[in-house]
Order: sequence, then structure tokens, then C-alpha cells
Amino acid sequence: MSKIIFVVLSIKVLTLSIILSFLPACSGQSAYPEPPRMGREIVIDVSRLPSEIPKFFAYHYSGKKINFFVVKSKDKVLSFLDACVRCYTEKRGYRYEGGYVICRACNMRYPVSEIEKGLGSCYPIKLAGHIQDGKYYIPLSLLEEQADKF
Repeated sequence: MSKIIFVVLSIKVLTLSIILSFLPACSGQSAYPEPPRMGREIVIDVSRLPSEIPKFFAYHYSGKKINFFVVKSKDKVLSFLDACVRCYTEKRGYRYEGGYVICRACNMRYPVSEIEKGLGSCYPIKLAGHIQDGKYYIPLSLLEEQADKF
């Protein structure tokens, strides 16, 4: 009798473990660090950005987390909302995996090296930023204007 109870409990624990292991893949956007700021701008040190790997941040504004990412690709730095043109209502954002930025809602994937092209109907919403003296600047007003996406 005790062996049967042990087997049943083991199966339940195993089943629960399997279910819990899939939750992160199905979850919404992750928790990201606050970006460095100076006055009314986000200021990212370009030398600290890894090449071809997006760095995700969350700017807190009016009770919302406005997630975005910055990526250094070849000779430029680009920034995008962690939301796509078509799927932003799902509020799930993107993940990075093996050289690709992948929409968590529809699984559309873009090679980081081609993310700027924005082909198809599911692509990250571009944020305008600029480089000056080795720093990448994004005005906070640009993020605040997009708060409805989060």
C-alpha cells in the first residue's frame, strides 16, 4: 500500500515539475533592470554592449514597465520596444535565443543582424536613439509616448 502511495505521489510531483518547467516559455515579459539615466534621457555605454546580443531594460513610468532593448550590430547601435507592431496587445515581448530575437506571442524570429529591416507584420517597434561620445541616448519622452503598448 505504501509503495502505491509513493508511486502516485512521485508521478504527481513529476507531472507538476514538467508543467512548471514550461511556464517561463509561456509567460509574459521578463523582469529587466532599470536603464541608466541622465536627466530626461536613457544613456547606455556602447562599449558595455555585447555584439549582436540585445540588452533588455525596463523603464518605469506611470505605473507601467516600458520594456525595450538595445543591440549593437556591426557598426551601429539600434533600440526597439520589447513589443511588436502586431502582437503588442499580448504584452509578451521578445526573447533572445541563438542569434535570433523571437516574438513570445507568435514565434516570429529575426536574426539580430537583420532586425532593423522589420519585414512581415510582426517586428519590434523601433526607438530612435543616437550615439555621442561613446554613449547611446534615448529620450525618455519616446518611451513615455509608447506607454499604451505596455
